Amino acid sequence: MAASPRKGISFALICLAILAIMPLLADARPAGADALAFTIWLTFWQLLAGLPLFFLERRTSEGDQKTLPPLRSRTAFIALFTSALFGISTYMYVVAAREAGPVSMAIALQAYTLFAILLEAIFLGKRKTPAELAFTALLLAALYYLTTQGSLRITDISWWSAFALAIPLIWSVAHILLRQLLAGTAITPNQVTVSRLLISGVFLLLVYSVAGKPGALFDGMTDFRFQAAAMLLGVAYYTELVLWFHAMRHIDVSVASSVTVPAPAVTMLISVALLGGSVERYQIWAMIVIALALYGLLLAGKRAARPTTAR
Repeated sequence: MAASPRKGISFALICLAILAIMPLLADARPAGADALAFTIWLTFWQLLAGLPLFFLERRTSEGDQKTLPPLRSRTAFIALFTSALFGISTYMYVVAAREAGPVSMAIALQAYTLFAILLEAIFLGKRKTPAELAFTALLLAALYYLTTQGSLRITDISWWSAFALAIPLIWSVAHILLRQLLAGTAITPNQVTVSRLLISGVFLLLVYSVAGKPGALFDGMTDFRFQAAAMLLGVAYYTELVLWFHAMRHIDVSVASSVTVPAPAVTMLISVALLGGSVERYQIWAMIVIALALYGLLLAGKRAARPTTAR
C-alpha cells in the first residue's frame, strides 16, 4: 500500500481526539465503583474489540508458519512481563483519572517522551544532542511545576499527580521490551495487542482473587452504567492503538506525535465546555510549556537524525 500523508494525518487526528477523551471516560465510572473490577471489565472489552481483526489475520495468513512462531523462553518472559506491566498501568490509569483528575492526568501522561528518552539512553546507549537535553530539562521542570500545583515547593507536591507520572514510565519500559519482541518475530502488532490483553486480563483476575473487593466484579457485570463506561473506554483504547499503527504506515512517528501533542488541551476544553469542569491556571501553564518542550524534542530529534555531509 502506497504511503498517503493525508491518510496518516487523518489517522493521527482521530488518535488525538481519542487520547483527549480517554481520561474523561476513565473518570466516568460510577461513584463508588471498584477501580480494579472496572479495569478488568474494560480489558475484557478491549480484548473483545481486538478479536475480529485477530481472527481475520489468522485466516488470511493461514499456512504461513512465520505468522505465529513458537515462543522461545525469553520471548515468552517478555510477553508475560509486559502484559503484567500493561495490566498494572491500566489499573493506575483508572485510579489516577479519578484521584488526580482527568486534566492533570492527561498532562502527566506527556511524560512518556521524557521517560522513553531516559530509558533509551540508559539501556540502549542512545546519546542525545545538547538541544535534546535542554528540551528534556524544560519538560522535567514543567512536570515538577505540575506536581507541585504551581508552587514549585516540594511540600506542595500532589502525590496523585506524581502517581500519574508512573503510568508513562511503565509504558515506556514495556514498549522498549515490546520493540525487541516485534523486531525479533513476525508477530503483527494486533496479535501482540490481543495476546497481551488476554494475559493482562488473567493477571488482573489473579490480583482480584487475592486483593479484590468481594462481589465487585459481579456487581459491575450487572450495572449498566458501569458496563457502558467500561465498554466505551475499552473500545476507545483499542481503537486508538489500531489507528496509531495505521498512521505509522503513512507518516513518520515524529509527525504523528506532533499531531497528538495537544491532546491535554482538548481534554481541558471538553472538561470545561461540555462537562462543567474547572481548570487551574498552573495546569494551563504546565500544558503550554510541556507542549513547547515536546515540539522542541521532536524537532531536535529530527535534526539529529539527518545524515551529515562532508564539506
